[in-house]
Amino acid sequence: MSHQRLDKKSLTISVIGGGLGGLTAAARLARRGHKVRIFERSNRLGGKCHTEWIDGYGFDTGPSLLTIPAVYRDFFMKTGKPIDLGLTPVDPAFHYHFADKSSLLFPNLSHGGVLDAIKDQMGSEAAEQWHQLLLRSEKMWEASRNDFVERALPTFAQLRKRKNILRDLATIAPLTSLRKFTSKRVSDPRLQFIIDRYATYTGSDPRKAPAVMLTIAFVEEAFGAWHIKGGLGNLSQLVADRASELGVGINLNSEVVKIHDLNGEVSAIELANGEMIQSDLIISNIDSYHLYNSMLDGKSVKSEKNAVNKSTPSLSGFSILLGLKPGKNRAFKAHHTVFFPENYDQEFDQIFKLNQPVTDPTIYICSPDDPQMVPTVGAENLFILINAPRHSFSNGFDWSKPEVVESYGEMIIDLIEAKGIKIRDRILVKKFRSPLDIENDYASLGGSIYGPSSNGKRAAFRRAPNKSALRGLYNVGGSAHPGGGLPLVGLSGEIVADLISESING
Repeated sequence: MSHQRLDKKSLTISVIGGGLGGLTAAARLARRGHKVRIFERSNRLGGKCHTEWIDGYGFDTGPSLLTIPAVYRDFFMKTGKPIDLGLTPVDPAFHYHFADKSSLLFPNLSHGGVLDAIKDQMGSEAAEQWHQLLLRSEKMWEASRNDFVERALPTFAQLRKRKNILRDLATIAPLTSLRKFTSKRVSDPRLQFIIDRYATYTGSDPRKAPAVMLTIAFVEEAFGAWHIKGGLGNLSQLVADRASELGVGINLNSEVVKIHDLNGEVSAIELANGEMIQSDLIISNIDSYHLYNSMLDGKSVKSEKNAVNKSTPSLSGFSILLGLKPGKNRAFKAHHTVFFPENYDQEFDQIFKLNQPVTDPTIYICSPDDPQMVPTVGAENLFILINAPRHSFSNGFDWSKPEVVESYGEMIIDLIEAKGIKIRDRILVKKFRSPLDIENDYASLGGSIYGPSSNGKRAAFRRAPNKSALRGLYNVGGSAHPGGGLPLVGLSGEIVADLISESING
């Protein structure tokens, strides 16, 4: 398909939600000659890819790095012309700390450097085990990327016809959990902790998430970890600007409450103010639980609704935004710092089984060394994220009490101080965000960050499909295939735009 050509017919397309999935799909389709309008319930675009500003301090409250930047380079090239994304490498990429006081500093874009770091701390055997895991991770990526990442999810019948499917399935190990797969291949529990964390990238439990989550290790190492100058929110602005340049209509503070259909085909969207917008096609960029349970009532989506509702919602997050005044030294030497607990399984049990805030949690800290994101030289902006149970009065945790949120946030700061990192005396800005805040901001079930989790063997097939059984309805974003994270969300926009063009052009 020529991405520079107009489609054979111009359609009126409504996009519900202005996250990056909706924006990228809208811009691609506008480029191909369609009349596209975005309806966003909030007062801004970009969804979770957002840089929040408080008194001159910028905080990336959603994604904190970009992997596979080629996804967005391709987007800009195919919707007009390439632009400078303002990328800077995140190096070192991660600084991991363990309960026994040991630590690992992973450099960016250096397999050899990672192996040297592991060898220095854990010995040659552990380094070789990591090397072998990365080789398998690369094979998993190559086996899965075509059918499970870069295009609409195939049916089981289509998979059976695919060449080398048995070999690729053996490589992916679809019936094996990430924990089970890697525990047989690494002997140092600290390496297991690092691998387990990849499951939490999708809000999942490593004991239930599929082994293919290991591909994250290869992606981070092969494509690198990148920061965008001034904050990741600038990516949202750049994409939104491109969409506007192409004529996409932007409607902020415009909540869609219902999708109307006629004879199994979409006909219109209804806004909260009662206005009806007639639409040939509708693209949903919202939480799939909300979509299928609150906005649709057609029989044609019954199986999709059942699949989504059978999935386990992803975990949520409790975050702390801290603006620090200049100090003698930076509090953290890496862009990303992770403090692991002594008992990682206890964390997953408290979240997924007990629905309780974690008492000894993994502490993730994003501390970008970016002068554009602080008000003065030497100041620091810390975004601290803790895995947390979703907000719910029945099958989650009640995050509605301000005193509970305040107490938990202060406890996390105390835990950081107990590790010898003194930050309290430097705090000028402080804000706590609970799962309830995430639910309110993004209309996500209980503050579930990533929509459906990857827990279970059939998790991938329970995500909202890019092309719905309801004719004219399409899904993009983190709740849809291929999943959450900046690269996958951007790919979902491309997948849907191409599906629409193919349906028109034949």
